[in-house]
Amino acid sequence: QVQLVESGGGLVQTGGSLRLSCVASGKIFSINAMGWYRQAPGKQRELVAGITNGGRTNYADSVKGRFTISRDNANTVSLQMNSLKPEDTAVYYCNAGVTSGVDYGGKGTLVTVSP
Repeated sequence: QVQLVESGGGLVQTGGSLRLSCVASGKIFSINAMGWYRQAPGKQRELVAGITNGGRTNYADSVKGRFTISRDNANTVSLQMNSLKPEDTAVYYCNAGVTSGVDYGGKGTLVTVSP
């Protein structure tokens, strides 16, 4: 199994920046991709950004040009969020996909962007 712990959430004003980090433990050798999802109040969970072991990235259209995902090392993924908007307010969850096809998720970290 893989355990994921997120950090870095908080309260920021519109236009501000935050950096989220996620540390994986356990069978990290089985991870082939990591990413971030978010869920805003009353909305479905959506993919924000993902990155494969090979460094291929993908982003939701709503965050392109503002957010950057990176793999800092084999067990850490970060999400640099710039030019934050109130609509970015959500709980952000780290995700790891492993070679068996199973996805693991963290407990989430709250990001609140004030107008």
